Amino acid sequence: MNSNRDVKSDAQRRINIIKGQLDGLQRMIDQDEYCIDLLNQSLAIQNSIKSLDSLLLKKHLKTHVADQFQNQKNKATEELLKLFKRVHQ
Repeated sequence: MNSNRDVKSDAQRRINIIKGQLDGLQRMIDQDEYCIDLLNQSLAIQNSIKSLDSLLLKKHLKTHVADQFQNQKNKATEELLKLFKRVHQ
């Protein structure tokens, strides 16, 4: 399993990529780029955010949820169900 430091470093790297992608999208909008190109950039940003979400969820499941299921099963279950509902709205 990745250490907390590795996960934090990976998350920060991904956030910097997302920031760069957002800056690129802003420049494209300012330069009146073609709509499909803007949408493709937006989709790339969304995929990068999903990748970050997956990284964070994986860490949460491997650390906090594992502990919670041993000690507080109801809390862990409710927390995950709330998250699942938000993802699928």
